[in-house]
Amino acid sequence: MDPISDMLIRIKNAQNAGLELVRVSNSKFKYEIARALELNGYVGKIERKGKRVKKILEIELRYKNDKPLISGVHLMSKPSNRTYTGAKELNTSRKGGMIILSTPKGVMSGKDARKQNVGGMLIAEIW
Repeated sequence: MDPISDMLIRIKNAQNAGLELVRVSNSKFKYEIARALELNGYVGKIERKGKRVKKILEIELRYKNDKPLISGVHLMSKPSNRTYTGAKELNTSRKGGMIILSTPKGVMSGKDARKQNVGGMLIAEIW
């Protein structure tokens, strides 16, 4: 299974279950995606725990009026089918959420990518 989709689905499922924290295996790319979610207010504090091979990311989940902030995830790129877009073709989220993409300037939201006029690989749409 794709580790990025696994991380995003774990976050969504943990929020639907009402958990306070979710733990996922650590990687630089997963950390950057979690950081983009944190900067846009979808998750709380992110901590790296453990040593060497057994490092994990501990992500604090946020709720609004006892409802999860992340209610859905649509994966736009998969390992077998990568989807790329330019800055001019980058649209807003259809469901009122955010789009996460990997650009030459790092992982960022669609709104930030439009501001910096960069395109890249679409990762997911979160609402």
